[in-house]
Amino acid sequence: MRKSRSAGSAPQLTGNCKRDPESKRRRKEAEIHHALRREPSDVAALRRMAISEGGLLTDEIRCQVWPKLLNVNTDDLPPKPGAELRENNKDYEQVLMDVRRSLRRFPPGMPDEQRAGLQEELIDIILQVLQRNPQLHYYQGYHDIVVTFLLVVGKSLATALVEKLSTHHLRDFMDPTMDNTKHILNYLMPIIDQVNPEVHDFMQRAEVGTIFALSWLITWFGHVLSDFRHVLRLYDFFLACHPLMPIYFAAVIVLYREEEVLESECDMASVHHLLSQIPQDLPYETLISRAGDLFVQFPPSELAREAAQQHAERTAASTFKDFELASAQQRPDSVLRRRFKDLLPTDNHTKTVLTKPRSTRLVKLAVMGLTVALGAAALAVVKTALDWAPKFGLQIFP
Repeated sequence: MRKSRSAGSAPQLTGNCKRDPESKRRRKEAEIHHALRREPSDVAALRRMAISEGGLLTDEIRCQVWPKLLNVNTDDLPPKPGAELRENNKDYEQVLMDVRRSLRRFPPGMPDEQRAGLQEELIDIILQVLQRNPQLHYYQGYHDIVVTFLLVVGKSLATALVEKLSTHHLRDFMDPTMDNTKHILNYLMPIIDQVNPEVHDFMQRAEVGTIFALSWLITWFGHVLSDFRHVLRLYDFFLACHPLMPIYFAAVIVLYREEEVLESECDMASVHHLLSQIPQDLPYETLISRAGDLFVQFPPSELAREAAQQHAERTAASTFKDFELASAQQRPDSVLRRRFKDLLPTDNHTKTVLTKPRSTRLVKLAVMGLTVALGAAALAVVKTALDWAPKFGLQIFP
């Protein structure tokens, strides 16, 4: 007798359907909607879906899932701002200039009138978030992040999502100084060193530093990628992960360009020019997988000493425990233990990232490739972040 699927289980497809891209897409959509219908929503499953191949697939789905990932109550959105929002606002002139220069961030072919209206909404979102959170300081590049949310979810919901993001993931960039931003950039070279010491040493000899990656980091690559689809794919990934994931993604871009780097002149100007011109045809799914791999293999806790960690209690990364505990409905610890135990047999196909033979643990971790088990590694990203984030009393999201 054929067993019926229980009402509480996620939809499953078998056989050749798994190999058919359209069937795979429909299956993923069904799993996302199933996780959304759960009461409460299965945020851990939504994180896995956002990280796995293809991300959240459509803007309609993003409108539903992004608030879940950021623990935003869509029934309690910020009020519409009044005309006084722009009056005597210390940031207004700078925001206005930046937004006026943001024409390329809007879809090509958009009517001028429609774009002008969206730019006015963009200004309002930024000023309202800053007004409601006086501890935050505007920085150039912030508008590149805000416009992404505006184009996907609209003004009202974008305001709520950006406010939550600004008080967590982006908080370090919105300090009065760049100290915490520089601290995050300091993780870039230790990650590269772990994976490819030759590239690391070449960059050190060239004295290129990390400033080439600044615009990548503080705009979540929104300022440097011309294809909006790629920006959205990265936002799905970053929203589901630890706040330091963008710096891991920056590292895999540098590592992907290993040959170009090593063939360039070993001086600061040449290497900086090369790396600051980000290619537009990157293999994004592969790089996302590798970034997740590196996070699992070399979590921030293992890199902190090399990155000369300072003021950890003030950084967004250090408060991720509070954020994740408030936004997720279940912890994946037991699932992780079970999934990673199954992954231990070596598969040569998973060894997409070469690492230094620093310890037996790293050798074991090398086989845990996202290319074959992205769901498990997605959970590991959350779990590793929880393990790393120090405990402290402040509850960011009541």
